[in-house]
Amino acid sequence: MTPALIALIVIAALVILVLARSVTIVPQAQAKVIERLGRYSRTLSPGLALLVPFVDRVRATIDLREQVISFPPQPVITADNLQVGIDTVLYFQVTDPRLAVYGIANYITGMEQLTTTTLRNVVGGLNLEGALTGRDGINSQLREVLDGTTGPWGLRVARVEIKAIDPPASIQDSMEKQMRADRDKRAVILTAEGQRQSAITTAEGQKASAILSAEGKKQAAILEAEAERQSRILRAEGERAALFLQAQGQAKSIETVFQAIHDGKPDSGLLAYQYLQTLPKIAQGDANKMWIVPSEFSKALEGLSRLGGADGGEGRSWMDVDAPSAAGNGSANGSAATAAPAPATSLDTSTWFESQLPPAAEQPEARIEMTSIGVQPSLPTPGVATPPPLSEVTRDVQQSAGYPPLEDPPQLQQ
Repeated sequence: MTPALIALIVIAALVILVLARSVTIVPQAQAKVIERLGRYSRTLSPGLALLVPFVDRVRATIDLREQVISFPPQPVITADNLQVGIDTVLYFQVTDPRLAVYGIANYITGMEQLTTTTLRNVVGGLNLEGALTGRDGINSQLREVLDGTTGPWGLRVARVEIKAIDPPASIQDSMEKQMRADRDKRAVILTAEGQRQSAITTAEGQKASAILSAEGKKQAAILEAEAERQSRILRAEGERAALFLQAQGQAKSIETVFQAIHDGKPDSGLLAYQYLQTLPKIAQGDANKMWIVPSEFSKALEGLSRLGGADGGEGRSWMDVDAPSAAGNGSANGSAATAAPAPATSLDTSTWFESQLPPAAEQPEARIEMTSIGVQPSLPTPGVATPPPLSEVTRDVQQSAGYPPLEDPPQLQQ
């Protein structure tokens, strides 16, 4: 290789080195601090920049983006003398690269130590419960102190967050027991409240059920009483109609008997015979120990003797039978025979069992209104003719027949 070629290669290498030292490229969101002959010259912004070779040099490259730094847990003593470990997270951004380079040797270490001391000052005035529940206040105080202190360093603290507060194990166990007791207390309260509501609801349901049951029993009792009332009314009406029909039948029977007696024209002998037939019935009875013959017994015997024809001077007896006619038996005194009595008039029984009472279904007591529970006012019953007493009927028959009234039956003495 010739000396000329070697010199040419050296010159080309020198030119390339000079050009490399003269040109620099700054990336986006970064800044470069330039020193000229050991003194601060300028801060290069993102883009292409030219430097004086072997005079200017890049002192530091600063990241202008917001950065996040997480510090390890720091032991802090609270106001109630409990040591807790607090882990913090710091969000900051470099606003002035020159101050960040020349204002502090290492701004990361400076912020870490500043955060630890400030955190101990803030948390030292709080108890454990206040530190656990007052994180927002601690974060605000830390950010204000750090932002005011790191301003001369060309930094801006955006926010400070407490990531964790770790109390001692014994304190954690006590806190867990307290929390468990509090939850058990709330569970017992909620259970008691549920049982109370359940008991109230059950009592209200039983009350409503008892009221409805009582109302149902009341309605049933009213309807049953109304039905019993209507039934008794209908039975009474039926018994009244039966008694009236029985009285009508007895009246017709007595009337028929007396009419038959009147048509037969009985005499004293028949009455004496009936009287003698009644005496054995009077003497019947288990309690009768002695029977005294009444004084009217002799009169009855006299009537019975006359009945047998002992006294022939009296008139015709009710037992006399007319002899057959002369044409029938050839008797000589056929012309003197008495003619046969005229047949009795036929008895009309068409109205014997007629009742003037209205039918039971048409009576107002038989109509039960199911829509009404109250007592219905009783309606007047149509007027029914009251049958006359038996003594009056007997007296009228005797008077119409012209017979003397019957004597009272004799009294028996025991």
